[in-house]
Amino acid sequence: MDRKRSEVLQGTLDLMILKSLHALGPLHGFGIARRLEQVSRDVLQLNEGTVYTSLLRLQQQGWIAAEWGTSDNNRRAKFYAITRRGQKQLEVETENWERIAEVIGRVLRLEEER
Repeated sequence: MDRKRSEVLQGTLDLMILKSLHALGPLHGFGIARRLEQVSRDVLQLNEGTVYTSLLRLQQQGWIAAEWGTSDNNRRAKFYAITRRGQKQLEVETENWERIAEVIGRVLRLEEER
């Protein structure tokens, strides 16, 4: 892979946002995007539109809640927090991801098993 930054696998952004909110507490959208990029050591490339689309979807599912507040630089921002339903969904999504990652790992080792 020649690109140093890569796009998020479809379907994983919701899981990463839920986990970030669970681990770090309420964050605004820009803060979520920057934090995920930091944690990935800038391997992930997140544009704000993609993050906000995911935040809207998570909010519609009832997995996160939003409240207006003031950011670190004194700007009005919407802060997102995980809900109880979101915490339960995070558990489900984490189990699903771990199962899929295990399957992908087995497939990638197919030649070794011959």
